[in-house]
Formats: sequence, structure tokens, C-alpha cells
Amino acid sequence: MSASIVQELLEKTKDFSLDETLVFLANEFPGKVIFSTSFGQEDQVITDFIAKSNTDITVFTLDTGRLFQETYDVFHKTLKKYKRPIEVYFPEAASVENLLQTKGPNSFYDSVENRKECCFIRKVVPLRKALAGNSVWITGLRAEQSENRSDLNLFEYDGGFEIIKFNPLLKWTLEEVETYLSENNVPQNALHKQGFVSIGCAPCTRAIFPGEDIRAGRWWWESSHKECGLHGAKKE
Repeated sequence: MSASIVQELLEKTKDFSLDETLVFLANEFPGKVIFSTSFGQEDQVITDFIAKSNTDITVFTLDTGRLFQETYDVFHKTLKKYKRPIEVYFPEAASVENLLQTKGPNSFYDSVENRKECCFIRKVVPLRKALAGNSVWITGLRAEQSENRSDLNLFEYDGGFEIIKFNPLLKWTLEEVETYLSENNVPQNALHKQGFVSIGCAPCTRAIFPGEDIRAGRWWWESSHKECGLHGAKKE
């Protein structure tokens, strides 16, 4: 998949609705369009669009082994509502075993490097496995989620995973996301009503306080760009 295709896709879909773009991508890259969901609000919006479009788009999730029970609950509700399969990717058992044996279960609190190591093992490696052989990766990224994402485009080439990335909700506001979920009766993570905006692994996520940045609840103990390596990962 070449980065040169990005501009072509931007041109071809510039007047398309989200629904029309999903259908176009599924037809343009048959069997090679994949959507990663963590069952957050943005991802649930996209899941609803994909289900209604009835296209051949694979939906998958990464089970890190450290998720909230509430995340599994919305996973189950999503399966029941849409009756579409969701592929699941786990981290390699040997890598997790080695990490815990050498550094313990909470090494990520000790340093940014340790936290990124845990994210790499539990998220990045499984993601590479999920994306392998595909052409387009649909994400739930929104520009207002963090400063790091403010300069993203609707389509872009991810050199780390060598795949075209499609960010359909890039310009959506949180209010628009919440309105869509409510009006379309889409299953939501119960933690959202408890102050959790961005939800990841249980030990690494907390609710945010009024006025805090939308990503403040992720890895709250460290000063960093608040990313885990899924977006902007470098090829090893």
C-alpha cells in the first residue's frame, strides 16, 4: 500500500458522506478494510455506521488482559445488538509472562519507558498482527482528543504499519458523538457516565476532573504525549 494513494482517496471521497465512504472503501479494497474498536464512544459510532452500511468491513478489538469489566460488558452488548462478529487479538503469552516475571505486574508506573514497553507488548504487537495483509485501517481518532491529533487528515498513510488510515470522525466534536449515540440507541461503556472519557486498560485509566484535558485520565501519573504507540508507531 503506497502513500501516494492518500491524495487520490481524498479527492474521490471529498463529497461523500461517511456512509458512502465506507461503501466506497469496501468496494475499492474488497476484504482488506479493517476497523479497530476499543468500545469507546467514537468507536461505537463507527461500529453503528458499519453495521448499517452492511459492508464487508472486518471489526476487531485488542484484549490487553487488563481491561475494565465495563468494557467487556459493552463488548457483549455490541455483539448482541449488531449480530456481527468482532475478531479478538491477544498479546503473545510468552511476552506477557516474561514481562511480569522480570518486572512485576505494575512496572508501567515506574517509568515512561516501562509503560511504553507494556503498551508495545499488549497493544502494538497484536495490532500489527491484526493489520497484516490489509489495505485500509479505520480508526475513531478525533482532532480535539489531543494536541498530537490536531493536524491529522481524513486519510493518511501510516508508515509504521504500512497501511492507509481512515479517520471518519476526525472533525466531530464530543457533543456530536454523544448526540449520535443517544439518538441511535448505541451501546455505551457505563464508565462514560462516571467521568471517563478516554478508556483504556483499567490500571492506566481514571476519570477526568472538570476542566481537565480529554486525555488527562490516561497514564495520569506521567508527563508525556499520552499515546500508547498504536498511532504513530515506528516499524521495528
